[in-house]
Amino acid sequence: MKNIVWHNGRISKLDREKRLKQKGVILWFTGLSGSGKSTIAYELENYLHNNNYHSYVLDGDNIRHGLNNDLGFSIEDRKENLRRISEVGKLFVDSGTITITSFISPFREDRQKIREKFQNGEFIEVYIKCSIEECKRRDVKGLYKKVENNEIKNFTGITSPYEEPESPEIILDTENDSLENCLNKLISYIKENKIIG
Repeated sequence: MKNIVWHNGRISKLDREKRLKQKGVILWFTGLSGSGKSTIAYELENYLHNNNYHSYVLDGDNIRHGLNNDLGFSIEDRKENLRRISEVGKLFVDSGTITITSFISPFREDRQKIREKFQNGEFIEVYIKCSIEECKRRDVKGLYKKVENNEIKNFTGITSPYEEPESPEIILDTENDSLENCLNKLISYIKENKIIG
């Protein structure tokens, strides 16, 4: 863009990571509404906080209360929603923060574009796997009922497609595994990959 110059500060990402004793990464949770993305995200954040690590959850619903409250749920708006979040996520990762996102992000192409914005090892795709039947049964937010009553259009998994990740770093099967086991699997991954000590 014209007349805009990127300014580099004197403190690098590595400097911040050394101070925090962790790696700045983004754990990108994707899955259907009701699959358990937010539940697991906040459980992981709680674990990290209790063990003196710096993390933050960027939750889809919360972001739409402020930063993205001007966006709807058309395909174009969903793409813009994710573009903005990926840019915010980049800033968080540069700050050395373990960034946990909870977004349906239904399209592989969009998730791949987001991955390409990050350095190797910074983007960790976490597929929160759960069948549409189980998500409907849970219907935590009452959204599936609203879809049945034609109160919501463009709903992922029913009237709008969801493309499962083909090779995510982690798969958490919330339909067939406990919350505790899913959380332990995540913690093992971030320890094995030296994101935390």
